[in-house]
Amino acid sequence: MSTSPHCSPPFYCDGPGVRHGYRWCRTLARAHYENFPVASWFLPARLRDPVTAIYAFARSADDIADEGDATAADRLQRLDEMAAALRAIESGTPPDTPLYQALADSIGRYRLPLSLFHDLLSAFRQDIEKKHYADFGELMEYCRRSANPVGRLLLLLTGQASERKLAMSDALCSALQLINFLQDLGQDYCRHGRIYLPQDELQRFRVSTTDIEQQRSSPQLRMLLAYQAQRATRLLRAGSPLGKVVGGRFGLEVRAMVLGGTRILEKLDQREDLFSRPRLDTIDRWRIALGAIRTAL
Repeated sequence: MSTSPHCSPPFYCDGPGVRHGYRWCRTLARAHYENFPVASWFLPARLRDPVTAIYAFARSADDIADEGDATAADRLQRLDEMAAALRAIESGTPPDTPLYQALADSIGRYRLPLSLFHDLLSAFRQDIEKKHYADFGELMEYCRRSANPVGRLLLLLTGQASERKLAMSDALCSALQLINFLQDLGQDYCRHGRIYLPQDELQRFRVSTTDIEQQRSSPQLRMLLAYQAQRATRLLRAGSPLGKVVGGRFGLEVRAMVLGGTRILEKLDQREDLFSRPRLDTIDRWRIALGAIRTAL
């Protein structure tokens, strides 16, 4: 692995490579459609670069787990290489690639714990190896590593990582992850063979794997998804006060995420085809932006 010259403590360095790295991360973020904001204009300008670096790391790992025709072994090896890159950053010798140059700068500048990035990688490894979840507890453990680290990193970037705020962030991030599962029900199974619905609850609502494989919008599946949406709504409400307690432009961003999640839940409830993927359109986005601003007044 090619590396840049050793950087001074706390293992970050500034220069053309770092600036190019952030430009690369911004390009990657703009190229991917997301229902929820990524480094939007709500965020303070100083945070947009580190947020895009975090996003680019997570997006790259997600693409390894999900995209292309690589074997499971190849995917796991590439995720192991990302873990090795994190260890290289910790040692002060970040790989000489745009992603890791930018990420090393953000990690060092804001004292971000590498454990949270390793948690993300462990969740993506699990996506390759695990296709079913026995119960809601297993699913929430996955959310703890796949979604919650991002919210925790954002709070650390803003210097607001109190225990209360971290708990609200975990609830919000888990809620958004559960909403994403409901959006991608058909796609997750058809493309990857994954079902992010607890197996015990599938049995309770008399929904079979065949129902999902053949994309049957049955009354039983509708009831099961409504139950999952109610659970996500409760978590979203538990996390929603975070948008007020953090304040400022970061608070606007959090409120926009809450409103975006709420709007997606509304669209999920309104759809006839339970396997269609609702998306936020331009009108939705303007309403979310105005709503986030209005609740700040």
